[in-house]
Amino acid sequence: MTSAAMERRVDTSVKGQKLFVRPIETADADDIRAFATQHGGSSEVRSGLVGKLVGDLAAVLAMELESGAIRLVDLVVAEELRRKRVGRVMLNELAILAAKLEREWLVADVAHAQFLRRVGFIEEGGVMKRRVG
Repeated sequence: MTSAAMERRVDTSVKGQKLFVRPIETADADDIRAFATQHGGSSEVRSGLVGKLVGDLAAVLAMELESGAIRLVDLVVAEELRRKRVGRVMLNELAILAAKLEREWLVADVAHAQFLRRVGFIEEGGVMKRRVG
């Protein structure tokens, strides 16, 4: 499937609003620190994605590029938005980015294996993996 076809399939609506997902920028540092203080996660994310609902930060996804893969380092969703598809949307957007960067896999540690299995990851060799495409 092409990345254009994947983009059309991704439903980015959450609570009746569109979740706007974009790469983290340097200017996001203060917002990410405040978000981490309130909801957990790292306050020093330099590479990844942010998700916003109606202009407010809803999720922060930290990632690292690897050969053939993108590693999901951390994904934090605002407490009041958990179980509302925000994490799923963020991972789908990460898969689109991985396809654009010609990476074959999304990989993550097994710390949140239950959630990762629900969104298409499998455990292999002590690592959670999801094929892109």
